[in-house]
Amino acid sequence: MEKSEAKRLLEQAEEAWEAEQWLCSAELYEQVLAHYPDEGPSAGWWYDAALAHKFLRNWAKACELGRQAAARSPRGEQDPAFWNLGVAATIQRDWATARDAWEGFGIPMPPGEGEINGSFGMACVRLDTGGEREVVWIQRLCPTRGRVVSVPVTRCRRFGEIVVHDGEPTGERTFNGQQVAVFDELLLFEPSSLPTLQVSVNAAEAGDVEALVDAFFAQDFGAEPASSFHLLCACCSEGRIDWSEAGTPAHGGSQTVWLAAPQAEARRLLDTWAKAAGRTWSRLEPAG
Repeated sequence: MEKSEAKRLLEQAEEAWEAEQWLCSAELYEQVLAHYPDEGPSAGWWYDAALAHKFLRNWAKACELGRQAAARSPRGEQDPAFWNLGVAATIQRDWATARDAWEGFGIPMPPGEGEINGSFGMACVRLDTGGEREVVWIQRLCPTRGRVVSVPVTRCRRFGEIVVHDGEPTGERTFNGQQVAVFDELLLFEPSSLPTLQVSVNAAEAGDVEALVDAFFAQDFGAEPASSFHLLCACCSEGRIDWSEAGTPAHGGSQTVWLAAPQAEARRLLDTWAKAAGRTWSRLEPAG
């Protein structure tokens, strides 16, 4: 391929990119890269081709091209080529490549081989299924994967599932002085078997409701009082929210609590909780 032809194809690739014609753009870049894989700007061409396939959710191709982009990018300098490769390799469950990509980006990995199950702090993820959007809290297991530790009210989503999220924050939450990013979900990585239930409780004090939540979390189950859920417009959801100010604290009286637990276990924990004075419950049933 003559360089004049390569230049023409690159111009077309950029035009397709601007028009968000991701597959066309990637194919044009690949045509050029087949002849000029190691030109000065080729790392950027590999990166754009891989990113286009990320947008298309073609993770195998994003991983394949991402390896080429990362191989031509500086290690340890937070180059995005390594981040996108880490995401694609994680989704492909190519743990060796994922570990190397995160190290190449500049994030130390826990020792060992295989699946990454570290402790990378808390974050929030915006679930998006069938047009429903809900922000939940996750415990991050790696730079792009996290376990849901909220009880989602979105249909078919569950406490304990593992999700993969994007790397660009689309909002921020502050809780007790700690700032955490909100990321958009890319996909559901592992489902959870825990059903979502709802129950009506009556408690004398706010501390009684907190005791119920603690009892469920102590068994690796979930519990969320209705007061912890808030409806936000898209603009507010993608902005900065101080949850310690926006949140309504637990309170006494009658209210609904969402639970994530097998029904028999939920009933047992509720019965134990209700042995204390001023605590009762009723109408335990599947949510939704």
